[in-house]
Amino acid sequence: MFISRSPISIARWDFIAAVLGFEIMQRLSSGAAFISAGGYHHHIGLNTWESKGGHPPPPGTTGLFHTAILYPTRATLADALYRVIQAGIQLDGASDHGVSEALYLRDPDENGVELYWDRPKEQMAANARRIAGDVHPPLDLDDLLRQREA
Repeated sequence: MFISRSPISIARWDFIAAVLGFEIMQRLSSGAAFISAGGYHHHIGLNTWESKGGHPPPPGTTGLFHTAILYPTRATLADALYRVIQAGIQLDGASDHGVSEALYLRDPDENGVELYWDRPKEQMAANARRIAGDVHPPLDLDDLLRQREA
């Protein structure tokens, strides 16, 4: 498994488009961008006006823990994992939460990012009983990548 910590050498906007799978609809030279999923004029507006050169908060303090991005299907999560691997980004972790499967990594600014998909509701109840508490089995990444090929 390729879980380790190492600096990311990919640019912020490339990470958002090439790795996370969003489309950059408009980018401003002032450090802002509007991104979309599926071609809508924009779903999210991002900027670095106050944070450029900043650092994530130290552990045990307030601040952003991570951004979570929900993918609609297991196949789209598998595509995201493939892009993460192709970009040479190391995972911090990957878990099967029973009701969802999640990948954990860092963006170019070292902020936490969770990529996940929710299982269908009929699978959630059975899996939630199977996986209780705070201990979650590791996600089978090879099995997830096979979903991409299906």
